[in-house]
Amino acid sequence: MALLPEDIIDRLIQMERRLNALSTAVHTRPPLTEITNGSLTLKRQPKPEDPVTVVAHLTTSGPGGTKPVLRFNDAYGHEILSDDILSGGLARPWLPMLPPQDMASANWPATSVTTAWTTIAQSQNPIWQPKMRLRMFTRVSSGATGQIRVMVGGVQFGATVAAGSVFDHTGVVTDDMQADFGKDVTVEIQAQVTSASGTVYAKPVLMHGRQT
Repeated sequence: MALLPEDIIDRLIQMERRLNALSTAVHTRPPLTEITNGSLTLKRQPKPEDPVTVVAHLTTSGPGGTKPVLRFNDAYGHEILSDDILSGGLARPWLPMLPPQDMASANWPATSVTTAWTTIAQSQNPIWQPKMRLRMFTRVSSGATGQIRVMVGGVQFGATVAAGSVFDHTGVVTDDMQADFGKDVTVEIQAQVTSASGTVYAKPVLMHGRQT
């Protein structure tokens, strides 16, 4: 057998050592905690709608290594999303909450019109989620009857209810979230007296977005 040049033998030995070192590093290197000038790709799993299937799970250890901490900062270092490590849930953003409402029905939005639906309250809200829940108290003057309905973007939202009952409905506010995301939608409360005379009152007490 011909003898190989000594420099080739040395090179093979060096290559073997490097391969061993690389193998050791792959199995012993610490977890990656920072990406500089790179990108992170999160791939969807076959059934992302399955709550048991984890599509993306970003956590790190909190105080004492027992609580998860999640923080998202923008390019200027502003904290735009974070969790509450003391009690759970969101710390930021701060979500709007409905202030206490006047429960004297005489001060509520109302109508005495008997000939047509009348808008007695209206608001505009950006679409951040595909569904919405609205809960509302209604009243009617003594001896009278009436109806209440809600319109969202000109389309009826939920069923028409008899005045005096509670309206509580969760439903879709957009069928095309990609096109409507962030756009303003108009929410109207409409009422009508169905007896010869009287007054119908309505007061929303809860409204918030919901996920699909």
